[in-house]
Amino acid sequence: MSVLSDDRRLHGHLIGQQGSRRALNTPVLVLDLDALDRNIAAMAQLAATAGVRLRPHAKTHKSVDIARRQVAAGAFGLCCAKLGEAEALAAGDIENLHITSPVVSAPAIARLIALNARSPGLSVVADHPDNVATLAAAASADAPLCVYVDIDPGIRRTGVASDEAAVALARQIAAAPSLTYGGVQKYCGREQHIEAYGARREAILAQTAALKATIAGLEAAGLAPPVVTGCGTGTHRIDLELGVFTEWQVGSYVFMDDQYLACALTEAGASPYERSLFVDARVVSGNHGPLVTVDAGFKAFSTDAAPPQVVAGAPDGAQFAFMGDEQGAVIAPGIGETLTISDLVTLAVPHCDPTVNLYDSYHVVRGDTLVDIWPVTARGRSR
Repeated sequence: MSVLSDDRRLHGHLIGQQGSRRALNTPVLVLDLDALDRNIAAMAQLAATAGVRLRPHAKTHKSVDIARRQVAAGAFGLCCAKLGEAEALAAGDIENLHITSPVVSAPAIARLIALNARSPGLSVVADHPDNVATLAAAASADAPLCVYVDIDPGIRRTGVASDEAAVALARQIAAAPSLTYGGVQKYCGREQHIEAYGARREAILAQTAALKATIAGLEAAGLAPPVVTGCGTGTHRIDLELGVFTEWQVGSYVFMDDQYLACALTEAGASPYERSLFVDARVVSGNHGPLVTVDAGFKAFSTDAAPPQVVAGAPDGAQFAFMGDEQGAVIAPGIGETLTISDLVTLAVPHCDPTVNLYDSYHVVRGDTLVDIWPVTARGRSR
């Protein structure tokens, strides 16, 4: 039995029943459909008004269902962190997929070329001449592979390290009959989570000045990038003001986890997007006055951030603490007298991308009613 079938076996009969969210087996990843759609519409409208192409990052949600809603709202396509994510979305007929990490091994490149033959608009990044040479040898002039030059924003993860290297790589791509020069990518991941708007803007000003210099070098060499792709949820308003990116790779705006809600996304500080992703947990023990135990622990959340916030089902000011792999504590004065076993507690998601990857399905709700179950299509597709 497939995992999705197991979720439907457990919960499929609850779809459409008023109040059915409270009957879900927990812990469970819950998606507020109306909030999701408002977030998707708000970003799509902003990008359309600005004349910027929107290609949201699917590494956030790994979902064909969410990707389809983004495309229906006006997105050009989707970005994928890894080849496996792109394969999963392509199987769901999502087109114009852009792979934002280099694909380098011989078996993976063979998969990439096969995907290029069946997925219209596919593109990938490269940051090394040996990789470009291998891609050029594997691809065909009858179905050229679109390749972008990846630019290092200073974190030394991926990307060319100098303007000269960018020009040389772009020239190599453009000269290969089996490749198409797509443009450049610069994703400033470190800057996305600078909480203060002013400090984030200053950091992006410096990154944008460096990007402009790279583009000027490419233009002088006759290699003006057709597309300049990058940008993220944390910087998109600043990038809009600066006007260098022609394509946005925003991702987390669909869910707005704790890390992004801690950031002032606008100069006024208000968030244009709302929290749509939650984990529902259930009280399984309540024998101590200042705390109750819920059935969500380390296995229910990514733990690279602060512990999740308690957003519903417990007294104001209640806090969550991990108590092991399977359990957590919800702590507040006298909470053991307020909550009892089987009561539902709703927790925020601290970091959405890796938390989503822990679950097989989204349980999609409107209010307290389960309206659908969507697979996390590309769960585990990290290669």
